[in-house]
Amino acid sequence: MTTTTKTKLPELLAPAGNWECAEAAVENGADAIYFGLEKFNARMRADNFTIADLPELMEFLHLRGVKGYVTLNTLIFPSELTEAERYLKNIIAAGVDAIIVQDVGICRLIRHLSPDFPIHASTQMTITSAAGVEFAQSLGCQLVVLARECSIKEINKIQKQILEKNIILPLEIFVHGALCVAYSGQCLTSEALGGRSANRGECAQACRMPYDLIADGENVYLGNRKYLLSPQDLSGLEVLPELVKSGVTSLKIEGRLKAPEYVANVTQVYRKALDEIAKFNHVEKIKAQDKYNLEMAFSRGLYTGWFEGINNQALVHANFGKKRGVYLGEVTQIQNEQITIKIAAPVKPGDGVVFDSGHPEEKEEGGRIYTVVETGKEVILTFGRDNLNFRKIRKGNKVWKTSDPELDKQVRQSYDGEYPQFTRPINIEVYGEVGDKLIVIADDEIGNLVKIESEIFLVEAHTKPLTEEKLREQLGRLGNTGFYLQTLQNHIIGNVMLPVKELNKIRREVVTKLEELRSKPKLWQLNHSAKWQDLINIESSPISDAPSLIVLVRNIEQLKVALSADVKTIYCEFEDPRNYKEAVKISRELNSSASIFVAPPRITKPGENWILQQVKNADADGYLIRNYDQLAYFADAQCIGDFSLNVANSITADYFIKEFNLERVTASYDLNINQLVDLISSYKPQFLEVTIHQHIPMFHMEHCVFCAFLSEGTDYTNCGRPCEKHEVKIRDRVGTEHILKADTGCRNTLYNGTAQTGAEYVQKLIDLGLQNMRIEFLNETPAQVETTINYYQQLLRGKITGLELWKTLKLQNQKLQNQLGVTRGALSN
Repeated sequence: MTTTTKTKLPELLAPAGNWECAEAAVENGADAIYFGLEKFNARMRADNFTIADLPELMEFLHLRGVKGYVTLNTLIFPSELTEAERYLKNIIAAGVDAIIVQDVGICRLIRHLSPDFPIHASTQMTITSAAGVEFAQSLGCQLVVLARECSIKEINKIQKQILEKNIILPLEIFVHGALCVAYSGQCLTSEALGGRSANRGECAQACRMPYDLIADGENVYLGNRKYLLSPQDLSGLEVLPELVKSGVTSLKIEGRLKAPEYVANVTQVYRKALDEIAKFNHVEKIKAQDKYNLEMAFSRGLYTGWFEGINNQALVHANFGKKRGVYLGEVTQIQNEQITIKIAAPVKPGDGVVFDSGHPEEKEEGGRIYTVVETGKEVILTFGRDNLNFRKIRKGNKVWKTSDPELDKQVRQSYDGEYPQFTRPINIEVYGEVGDKLIVIADDEIGNLVKIESEIFLVEAHTKPLTEEKLREQLGRLGNTGFYLQTLQNHIIGNVMLPVKELNKIRREVVTKLEELRSKPKLWQLNHSAKWQDLINIESSPISDAPSLIVLVRNIEQLKVALSADVKTIYCEFEDPRNYKEAVKISRELNSSASIFVAPPRITKPGENWILQQVKNADADGYLIRNYDQLAYFADAQCIGDFSLNVANSITADYFIKEFNLERVTASYDLNINQLVDLISSYKPQFLEVTIHQHIPMFHMEHCVFCAFLSEGTDYTNCGRPCEKHEVKIRDRVGTEHILKADTGCRNTLYNGTAQTGAEYVQKLIDLGLQNMRIEFLNETPAQVETTINYYQQLLRGKITGLELWKTLKLQNQKLQNQLGVTRGALSN
């Protein structure tokens, strides 16, 4: 765990859901905090700050040497652009240090409003490669937050590749906290199941729920392992030296929904570890107390996530999906309202515990310990009267410590005091000689400099001259301030004397003037007259007579049906891109007039251009673009932007059309019918595409469920490829069976088991001038594909109404066992 060269420490970035969390972060050594405001942030359930809090908050942070970043990391809908513009002007004027952004259009708008205000590309932008970093740079971003799925090896590759391209853009990574199972910015689960969008800060945490695994129509017995999609929490402490060595600029702690005790606890542990690296160039073995503190702060189990590569067995243990804490031991005996456990961690009266019977979805027994009696490797615990139902506790139950009031008290003391507890260094130089005034020059860690002169002159000292020791003693008395004296240089000539009272006065003036300088707001350039409408030029254009039906198929049999159904544009999205060549050949033999587009996988990581080459080898008519690598790789071909580019407003759509010469872009699946109407009305309809029938792709994840639960392997090298042998579904708590697919990069997509149709709204979209409407198939039979295409062709020709089609599909849904089931999900009001 030793670093070979001395490396500049990265910034430690802590979350703050409210004022107390901000104070907890500052007093425990955070270099920066990130926080949301009352709108447009990806943690709308946090307390959050208001726009009116910004001046006071930024003054507090800057006084303490801490930066403050606002999260505006959601998609912005067309009707919100004017409000977002006003919001951004307020944020920039308040002197915030940077803004964390997901929406491409908002990046453009910020740069339009201010040429120098810092933009950080959110992890919600799903950046996994050097091409993604380059894309962020083209938007004017000053920093990129990489996807959590990047390993240290991949981070190093990205650093090397951007250096070769002469891209000087700092990288930030998440180092600790909850792990989303899906790629951030690519999770549509909350939207699909409950109309709450993760891209709008309303994640319902469906990944933390229990599921059943079904392979080839049969339940797979997994014992108590029900939480198939709930990763352990991320902890990068074990690999911190490697992360520092990788040259990342910022280490981010997740947790804007967490309590201030969590923020203080985790920040403190990582601050100590980073300071140890700075001092000794390495970290000794992880201290048991630090591991204990992190587990007590919040833990579903701690793991290095994807930092050390893919290990599907370790990432998701599947036993529970909620906070546990520290593993205390196992119940060995229950007698006379006393519980004996084989102990695995320290325990004391007052600690809170929970008994794990293997059914975390049910109400679990737990309470505070009243007494502890040690008997060798076991302890006997008693609890308060009527705290537990002893009949529900069994021998063999696991016991978890979920609360440690003593630790909580210690942690709260770190930020509850009246005076600053985490201090920043200042350096002092002292000049003078007999007959002159004493001059004190002080600077802080961020470059502020002050000069103070004594009011009285120095006189010759006969007994007690101003020695360096005395100067250090008097000028270093900074105990109730936010500073400590780091270095003092004494340049006094001869033996001089100055009253202690005068030295104390100089010290207070140094502190006051430094605080004044630190508290000043950052001044960014801001064009108050700039408008978001300046960024797009809407020109009227002729609309073709007939709308076009586009069909996406996922196997050769479905393709053949689409080709025989007089469909003019067909997208192929196959699990194995090597089959695209055959698909293109068949399409040209059966229907030479149809345009065939093929889709690369949704994620591209360093070293995966071989997959894109396989896609290109098919020699298709065009490509369905999913990410930033593909924008660059297929730049000379006919391309259409897919939903994964998250086009939610006209500024974003315009950027992809103009900058990358895309034929059109697909509207984000986060838009409901009213927002789609707004988008089509505010941009050129011929450049937009809307998906009106599909199984929504809910989770798109690096975690491979096939590997984790249908093999004993850790990744594709040793799993035996169960994805090629089994049809797998995941059943949720209400009985819906969702369809699981793997792509060529071994990434999994979980599709909603119930299809969605927007048939009722098609005529409305046609009336607005929309010409391109897509329907998607997943595991439908050729007969079902043929019937469904026919219905939608009739709908677009005006031969049936959307309501008639919807009712017909509902009827077929009953016959086809939800194969063409309908929810009104993302297209509903």
